[in-house]
Amino acid sequence: MLHIDVVTIFPDMFVSPFGESIIRRAMERQLVSLQLHNLRDFCHDRHRVVDDYPYGGGAGMVMRPEPAIRAIQSLRDGDRRGCVILTSPQGDIFSQEMAAELADENRLIFFCGHYEGVDERIRSHVDREISIGDYVLTGGELPAMVIIDAVVRLLPGVLGSAESLAEESFSPLLEYPHYTRPAEFEGMAVPDVLRSGHHQQIREWRRRQALWRTFCRRPDLLENIVLSPAEERLLSAWKADRKKEQL
Repeated sequence: MLHIDVVTIFPDMFVSPFGESIIRRAMERQLVSLQLHNLRDFCHDRHRVVDDYPYGGGAGMVMRPEPAIRAIQSLRDGDRRGCVILTSPQGDIFSQEMAAELADENRLIFFCGHYEGVDERIRSHVDREISIGDYVLTGGELPAMVIIDAVVRLLPGVLGSAESLAEESFSPLLEYPHYTRPAEFEGMAVPDVLRSGHHQQIREWRRRQALWRTFCRRPDLLENIVLSPAEERLLSAWKADRKKEQL
C-alpha cells in the first residue's frame, strides 16, 4: 500500500476530488491511504499564523518555516520516513515518467505551498520540488491533486486492466482515436478497420494513428521513441510532405 500525507492550509479542498471515482475505489481496496494535515495545527501561537512579511520588502506574504518544518519532521518520525515533495513552480516539470518513479515509493508527503512562496529554509527538509507547468496558481493544492491522481492510477490493482496502462497517452505516443456506438453519427462513420474484427490490422491502424497524432501535436515526444524501420520511413514521408506544404 502507498501511504500519502498532504500538509495544507486548505484540507477540505481534497475531500471531494478524492472521494470520487478511481482514487476513492483505490482507498476502499486499501491500495492507497490518504491522510490530510492542516498546517495550522503545527502553529504554537494563538492565532495559528502560517505566513509573514518577507525580509527585504516586496509584495505578498511568505510561508513561515516553523510550522512547516514542524509538520514535516512530525510526519517523518518513525520508520516510514517517506519522500517529501514541495509543489512549486521552481520544481522539475511533472511527467508520466516521474509519476512512475513516485508510484514505486512506499510513502509520499506533499507540502502545499501558498502565498508568494515559502521560506527558503523549508527547502532543506524537502526531497523533491515538482511543478505541473509554467503558469501561476493560487497554491500548491491543485498540483498535489494532479500528481497524486497520476501516481495512484499506476499502482497495481487500481485500474481494471493492465492493458489500459500500457496504451495510455505519453506511454510513449499520444493515444490513437477512440470510437464507440453508434457506427455512424451526424455523417461521421467509425473507420471500417475497427469493425472488421481483424485484430492485427486494428493494432497496426491504432499504432499508425498514434504515431500520426504525436507527429502533428507533440513532435517533441518522438525524439525518445524507438520506431520500426517502416515507421521511420512513414515519419520521413510525413516530414517531407509538411516541408513541401511550407514552401
